[in-house]
Amino acid sequence: MGFVMSSCCFVLMLLCLACDVNGRNLELGIFHAKEGSFADEEDVKIIATYSHSSGEVRMGIVRMKDLSNSWAWENTVDGNHGPINDLLVEKTTSNRSEMRFDGGSGTQYQPVPPPTPVKLKRRMMRQERRVLRTVELIQQGKEEDDQMVEAAIERSKNLDTATVKGKYSIWRRDYENPNSDSTLKLMRDQIIMAKAYATIAKSKNNTSLYSVLMNHSRESRQVIGEASSDAELHSSALDQAKAMGHVLSLAKDQLYDCLTVARKLRGMLQSTEDNVNALKKKSAFLIQLAAKTVPTPLHCLPLQLTADYYFLHYASKGDLDKDKIEDPSLYHYAIFSDNVLATSVVVNSTMQHVQEPEKHVFHIVTDKLNFAAMKMWFLVNPPAKATVQVENIDEFTWLNSSYCSVLRQLESARVKEFYFKANHPSSLSAGTDNLKYRNPKYLSMLNHLRFYLPEVYPKLNKILFLDDDIVVQKDLTPLWSVDLHGMVNGAVETCKESFHRFDKYLNFSNPIISENFDPGACGWAYGMNMFDLNEWKKRNITGIYHRWQDMNEDRTLWKLGTLPPGLITFYNLTYPLDRRWHVLGLGYDPALNLTEIDNAAVVHYNGNYKPWLDLAVAKYKPYWSKYIMFDNPYLRRCNISE
Repeated sequence: MGFVMSSCCFVLMLLCLACDVNGRNLELGIFHAKEGSFADEEDVKIIATYSHSSGEVRMGIVRMKDLSNSWAWENTVDGNHGPINDLLVEKTTSNRSEMRFDGGSGTQYQPVPPPTPVKLKRRMMRQERRVLRTVELIQQGKEEDDQMVEAAIERSKNLDTATVKGKYSIWRRDYENPNSDSTLKLMRDQIIMAKAYATIAKSKNNTSLYSVLMNHSRESRQVIGEASSDAELHSSALDQAKAMGHVLSLAKDQLYDCLTVARKLRGMLQSTEDNVNALKKKSAFLIQLAAKTVPTPLHCLPLQLTADYYFLHYASKGDLDKDKIEDPSLYHYAIFSDNVLATSVVVNSTMQHVQEPEKHVFHIVTDKLNFAAMKMWFLVNPPAKATVQVENIDEFTWLNSSYCSVLRQLESARVKEFYFKANHPSSLSAGTDNLKYRNPKYLSMLNHLRFYLPEVYPKLNKILFLDDDIVVQKDLTPLWSVDLHGMVNGAVETCKESFHRFDKYLNFSNPIISENFDPGACGWAYGMNMFDLNEWKKRNITGIYHRWQDMNEDRTLWKLGTLPPGLITFYNLTYPLDRRWHVLGLGYDPALNLTEIDNAAVVHYNGNYKPWLDLAVAKYKPYWSKYIMFDNPYLRRCNISE
């Protein structure tokens, strides 16, 4: 190749730089001149040669005067040729210029003009923002890490590290969770997939694979049995899971088609949902049936007591002090129940916490069927120094259909048809709500007698009403000192956020309800209520109850029961008591706070899971059973034990 030399200087090759411009290898041959060997630096030509992608050698020329200020002469030393002065190199600044080459043979390089001060300022500001953003992200990441660490520490504090004895940390590898169910879940998932693949195999006439899948499914179900955790699985469970996994792998290789499998799983899901809904209805029916059914031991107890009451001539015994029964200065309790054992728990638990038992009077009202049994129990098991009065509701001659709305409604043909005829729709098809409210207890006068307290106890000023499914855990006498501020009913409110407000119990689509009551008004609980009987009489509470009960004969204002008419009757006449007096939910909610239960004055088993039934929540039952005298001969005779 030839070199072009200026007439005023000689040019030597300075340097060859290899780079890639637009995918082409470019070699820049930069020449320099010895100091003083040329007259004018601006006349120096820099010749660049490069190899084109086609293989030919091309050349470009640029003059020294066309270079930007980022290029400068620099002294250096060449080991072979001695000093080489004024080597032309590019200044290493943050704003270096670039040499652009357009690719044409013999075309000069066009240098990029240096950036303006405005552009330099923008670059610096962008760089500063990048640095600040980087610092911000790093700090944010550190804060999130710190929060995660703190949350993990808090969770670890709440974990029970004593579950496995002898192991100081739950994070150790040898920690064993006895409630782990990972293997159990895996096997159940395998059974689901095996069913899906078996159906697909059968549709494709792959009978051998179908048989293998069904056999392994059957074996897995046998291994699982009734297990609810890995600890309850058979020792061969893991081997069975491995074998099933191998079979599923073979089935996947032969049958897997995304669309087909998805369609099959969707069908299985729909079928499972239908089965779950059917089982829910069946479960609701059975729970309602079990809640209404009297267990054999509880049926035995009143029979034994009634027999002894008449055979042993206790009917003529048990004269009561009438002055104490009507003394308004004493502490009076009202309990309306046909359950002898439950009533005994209420009385026993109350008396174990009082300071002056001789000042406490229990007024128990039951029906004719259980009157002898109830009276016999308290004759042979009298609470220490306390007075117990047992009455028969059928002896209240003033409580008749001409005065009482509920009794009058019981004579209605429509009500008899609703409750006592067998030609109404199936309980399951009618729904759980209809089933629940078909229970005749909702029209029982023992339930509605609470609206006639001044008539039953005309000489008293205050009375504490107690349900038979409660347990007393503290002295209740301070309730008589609570100022009700002119209200009739003292009760614990049950509303929390949107729960247990009036719109849950009343039909606000009916204008009679919507025009008279606030749907967001807070509900309260029966079970432990302090009633001011003097205010009751002044405000004619029983008359208010009668008026609303008559208006609801067709059950369009509320469903049956005593709480909805109670909310209406005592609307704006209820004083809210401290929640610690009365804790509810032990008859339906297994997730209550145990500390609140322990600190409560009264705990209430409202709901279907009564403590005397097998349905009872196991962890709540001891609060009730510890007040039962299991060594009592009547209880032993009827096989009532812990």
